[in-house]
Amino acid sequence: MNTYQHSVYLDVEKCNGCTTCLKHCPTEAIRIKNNHAVINEGRCIDCGECIRVCPNSAKKAKCSKLSAMDKFKWKIALPAPTLYGQFDNLDDVDYVLDGLLKIGFDDVFEVSAAAELVSAYTRVYLKNEKVKKPVISSACPVVLRLIGLRFPSLKENIIHMLPPMEIAALLARDRAKQLHPELKDDEIGVCFISPCPAKASYVNNGFADYKSKVDVVVSVSDIYFQLISVMKYGDEVKTLSNSGVIGISWASSGGEATAIFNENYLAADGIDNVIRVLDQVENGNIPPLDFIELNACTGGCVGGVLTIQNPFIAKARLRSLRRYLPISQNTLSDDTKALPDGFLFENLPIYRPISRLSDSMAESMRMMSEIQRLKKELPCIDCGSCGAPNCRAFAEDVVKGQANIDDCLIRKQRIAEGGDKDDR
Repeated sequence: MNTYQHSVYLDVEKCNGCTTCLKHCPTEAIRIKNNHAVINEGRCIDCGECIRVCPNSAKKAKCSKLSAMDKFKWKIALPAPTLYGQFDNLDDVDYVLDGLLKIGFDDVFEVSAAAELVSAYTRVYLKNEKVKKPVISSACPVVLRLIGLRFPSLKENIIHMLPPMEIAALLARDRAKQLHPELKDDEIGVCFISPCPAKASYVNNGFADYKSKVDVVVSVSDIYFQLISVMKYGDEVKTLSNSGVIGISWASSGGEATAIFNENYLAADGIDNVIRVLDQVENGNIPPLDFIELNACTGGCVGGVLTIQNPFIAKARLRSLRRYLPISQNTLSDDTKALPDGFLFENLPIYRPISRLSDSMAESMRMMSEIQRLKKELPCIDCGSCGAPNCRAFAEDVVKGQANIDDCLIRKQRIAEGGDKDDR
């Protein structure tokens, strides 16, 4: 039984089975049955690609509303740096941070500040000769789940450091307890303002044996509309920001990788490009690298489906905003040689690889042979009319008993017309 709580779901009433999502799902998690899409939860990585491409807005993301924070006595906002790129003519991050206090938060802790710490500790981590390289960033939850499902051999390459969202939550809770020692743990609520649905899945499911310190995830788009009603450019606001160029740059692809101050890196964005890079790393068909940054969304987190602004415009706005900022406001002492235990996770989640046909090697080999044989009977035009994304996936569905060979309409028509099914 699958107990993974996904944040991407289907609104059946809006779906007309058009197959657009079918063609774009990177893990072939979608099928068309009974004239509407069906999502295989065991394969879904919550990348939001189906949300991005659906012409009928039938794919949606589950996030909390801001009212979910009402049950907490002390409310902390964790704004992702992507949030800053949503606003036009923003020249001071403090307007956004002050706006968050105005809409009901008691404190704000920038995820970009935590990102600067993660960058600093990553530089320390890379100096360890025992780590397996290339080291793969752990910041994008989509990439982590993708590796577990499709590239399990690369799990040892993942840096065992918590993402900036979690570091920010830890530090924000510590600060709240220091300032208000009378507060109990369950009276402190931490709200992450997210550009993507995968972060909500991360919080809901935890990460292996690690339970997220974030309580509520709301979308950037929801918060944006509340902020624009209270943000007044020109008003005097407190100095609240505690991050710089490095932290803000994490919102865009390449921001994390360039912060390691090492030219031996690779940064890729967009789920298809991510898969190609992981394929090459797994096959050893890539130059020697120290670090790889991978973002499932095009352009990085600015391209998340829970944002408002065009990612390229948001990226340009952030580039302009960085001109007013210091390089970093969160650094380490020169003699730092170890990572704090609280910033690390021990184990990676265990997923069943999607390429595994059976727990028995002999049965897997038999099924693979049957799939290859059946595929030769199919037209191999990947039309999607059978409800599967391609003929190879359809053949696998048939062998697994999840589809009927007669669902291939072209094959069925050729047989009815008396044609040779192998004559193409």
